[in-house]
Amino acid sequence: MFQMLRNAAIAVTVSMNAVVWGSLPGVAAEAPPATPWGQAFFPNTVLINQDEQPVHFYEDLIKGKVVVVNFIFTSCTDSCPLETARLRQVQRLLGDRVGRDVFFYSISIDPQTDTPAVLKQYAAKFKVAPGWQFLTGNEDDIVELRRKLGLFIEGVDNGRSTDHNLSLIVGNQATGRWMKASPFENPYILADQLGNSLQNWKLASAHQDSYANAPEVRAPGLGEQIFRTRCSACHTLGHEGEEATGLRGVGPDLLGVTRQREGAWLGRWLKEPDVMLAEKDPLAMSLYEAYNKVAMPNLRMADNDIAEVVRYLQEETDRQQPLAHRAGDEAHAGHAGHEGHHMQ
Repeated sequence: MFQMLRNAAIAVTVSMNAVVWGSLPGVAAEAPPATPWGQAFFPNTVLINQDEQPVHFYEDLIKGKVVVVNFIFTSCTDSCPLETARLRQVQRLLGDRVGRDVFFYSISIDPQTDTPAVLKQYAAKFKVAPGWQFLTGNEDDIVELRRKLGLFIEGVDNGRSTDHNLSLIVGNQATGRWMKASPFENPYILADQLGNSLQNWKLASAHQDSYANAPEVRAPGLGEQIFRTRCSACHTLGHEGEEATGLRGVGPDLLGVTRQREGAWLGRWLKEPDVMLAEKDPLAMSLYEAYNKVAMPNLRMADNDIAEVVRYLQEETDRQQPLAHRAGDEAHAGHAGHEGHHMQ
């Protein structure tokens, strides 16, 4: 089921996420011509944020704003942590524009469990910066809101919180431009949509360049694809670390991990981290404690996918840290060994 949802989310992204709600029956007649997605379309659902403040979905959260909205639940052990980690990267890229030009909203689909206090602790665990609200409320109202936003799948979301629509909604309520996006989208693409195209999409770009100057695109292998879509939400890999991108991972940098961890342990950690944490595997527990108690999610990867990811990590390690420089690796072992392979 998780694989099916992942493929569905990626399919939405590949199709450029062009979801235009103006085609819904009756919508255009209920709102001003400039943008049919006004108060007549969006419910003004009352929600409670992590600071126990009541807010109205339309009036307080989205009216006249550029926003990203997703639905999560804090007890989720697979997709939701990845969504939160990916949006955390986007927030880092946008900086202090979040809360000023762009607004982030994560709404719980399990409000009975996710009280404001629980949501506040969840946000702190991921070191979320200001400008991003985590919200809860009445369950029936939230279901209706998800239906209105096109983020409720009949037969999947009906009463089964472990399976839910993973898509995000991003948009500009003032202009009426809305689209779906995958939580596995590249953070730079999401940041550009929120910080640029949704802000000034009616204006021609002042930057003009030729395709002749475009860099050569290298086709990634399966292991690299999996790492970039799934693992990079929480991890960096050497040259893609914080120094190069400004993005600090939720978990450790993974360059050199294949040299520092036994193959059997690493393979099992990728396959069933939840089981290893339940068993209180010493290394797994030390990583859990070292990285703010954000549990490594079970990505439901097949053995072949695991082998390809490990191969990619090894290839990148060999490329960036040739064995001739192994002495330097050993000197760095105290730091890298502590980070290990969290894969959260």
